[in-house]
Amino acid sequence: MPVITLPDGSQKHFDEAVSVAQVAAAIGPGLAKAALAGKVDGVLVDTSAMIDHDANLSIVTDRDPDALEIIRHSTSHLMANAVQELFPDAQVTIGPVIDDGFYYDFAYKRPFSTDDLAAIEKRMAEIAAKDLPVHRRVMPRDAAVEHFKAIGEHYKAEIIASIPSNEPISLYGQGDWEDLCRGPHVPSTGKLKAFKLMKVAGAYWRGDSRNEMLQRIYGTAWANDKQLKEYLTRLEEAEKRDHRKIGRELDLFHLQEEAPGAVFWHPKGWALFQQLIAYMRERQNAVGYQEVNTPEIMDRELWVKSGHMETFGENMFMTQTPDERVFAIKPMNCPGHIQVFKQGLRSYRELPLRLAEFGKVHRYEPSGALHGLMRVRAFTQDDAHVFCTPDQLTSEAVKITELILSIYRDFGFDDVRIKFSDRPAKRVGSDDVWNQAEHALREAAAAAGIETTLNPGEGAFYGPKLEFVLRDAIGRDWQCGTLQVDFNLPVRLGATYVGEDNQKHVPVMLHRAIFGSLERFIGILLEHHAGKLPIWLAPVQVVVMGITNAQDEYCLLVAENLRNQGLRVETDLRYEKVGFKIREHTIKRVPFLLVAGDREVEAHTLAVRTRGGKDLGSLELKELSALLCDEVASRGRLVLEDRVSQRRSA
Repeated sequence: MPVITLPDGSQKHFDEAVSVAQVAAAIGPGLAKAALAGKVDGVLVDTSAMIDHDANLSIVTDRDPDALEIIRHSTSHLMANAVQELFPDAQVTIGPVIDDGFYYDFAYKRPFSTDDLAAIEKRMAEIAAKDLPVHRRVMPRDAAVEHFKAIGEHYKAEIIASIPSNEPISLYGQGDWEDLCRGPHVPSTGKLKAFKLMKVAGAYWRGDSRNEMLQRIYGTAWANDKQLKEYLTRLEEAEKRDHRKIGRELDLFHLQEEAPGAVFWHPKGWALFQQLIAYMRERQNAVGYQEVNTPEIMDRELWVKSGHMETFGENMFMTQTPDERVFAIKPMNCPGHIQVFKQGLRSYRELPLRLAEFGKVHRYEPSGALHGLMRVRAFTQDDAHVFCTPDQLTSEAVKITELILSIYRDFGFDDVRIKFSDRPAKRVGSDDVWNQAEHALREAAAAAGIETTLNPGEGAFYGPKLEFVLRDAIGRDWQCGTLQVDFNLPVRLGATYVGEDNQKHVPVMLHRAIFGSLERFIGILLEHHAGKLPIWLAPVQVVVMGITNAQDEYCLLVAENLRNQGLRVETDLRYEKVGFKIREHTIKRVPFLLVAGDREVEAHTLAVRTRGGKDLGSLELKELSALLCDEVASRGRLVLEDRVSQRRSA
């Protein structure tokens, strides 16, 4: 007689084992119709799953956070079903859920075309409209291998053969079609109403370039048509905001095959890069950080001692000298900062010691993972490490958190989510040390008054971390900053200080990055602002132009005056119509365009236009210069066009 406890604390009593669907029906017909799955004692299950014991149950509907993964997993099977109905010779391999969608890899004699995708999507809709019940069955491992071999699914048989022999194999399907899957799935195909196939690409079997090339079809699925439409709109907007496209339009940077995953910065892009460094340097200096610089190449043995070689070695670049000494190009800055800390005898009176570096690091990323500035092999971190006593840990972590959130606000990111990432499977240090570190970081987060969500198993190999996730203007999330508590590396690399008791102690090490990667942060900024960077960040802040060449001398004097005020200014003295020049610089997202004709030259004024197309009228050069400098100094908090309007109203 199972007793089922519902999320609101109420209970349902049953005389015998009961399915999730039956419990939903006992609550009400509306819930029974809406049920997609169940969560029994925290575990997701099908609505057909039987409960024969006292349990906590929540019914999953399309409003639940868990619903999308179930919908997408079920839709990937719907797609595979449609593919094999249309192309019976196609073999299915794997079909996982990914961010915002799913994919399935198929072995087929030719590449799928865009016309094929349209036909597959149409057949998916037809199967969904039939509202076929989704069924599940379990087979012994060896029997499942033979089953898939018998129907010509050799890839699937190979996958199943790699599963331990004592593990039962579950198959899910609808109608006569089925495939290997752990589940859970929606109860019937009629629950799948909002989906779209996005693209097709090549993919190697098991991700190994030595294996056969497969066809990977990507799709997306949502709870309803409204969510699907919103997602597709976001994609359209994201395409317009693609930082690679903006980078070309603004002449900021380029990438090329001779240096995969490394950036060629152009003058304007490098100006933006240096502006970020100058900003961060100012903020760090104000709160007691000291800047250092450490070598990019260090002996392999240092990385063995730190644990990087064991846990991160596959992502590191190595080089060997003629005398056969092996060096590693640094993937992180922390071991180098410990070497700085270890120079001389440190006292507790020097702590906390805050060391910061704009350190160039290199990490191997597979070629297929590289993506503009967002995923590179060579990048610069705004890295810092705070060496402190255990008693100072909480207060230092609070200061770091406050600094991180304040800096993000300056860049227009007010929506920041924070994840707590605990110990990964691949790590150094004992469980006792990890317990201590995780407890300390939780206490620090509580002291800072921040809410976190758990990101299990995603900590660094040396310690747990807080991950700061920025939500951009079109609703995408970007993980940027981190704060990590480390009791391991200082021990492994022999960092000590002399305490009040005149004994040697090991410092706690706080790892901290805010931009994370400057390259990636610039990519995020470009997409968040659609290239319309705030004036204090814009590579070119002002362009001065004349209506005819008669104003050239005046334009050059204005530009010189503004440059002397610290502004980044260009002149456009081409023999072109002024409307043409305005349009061109508007496309390049220059914040302010200053136009001079004979009248402006005579009155020592300038006609001011914004990149948004607003005409602010004419302003005297002295007044305009002051307004522009205030706008830059305030980091965009003073909006020049509003101030001009207010002055005129007054």
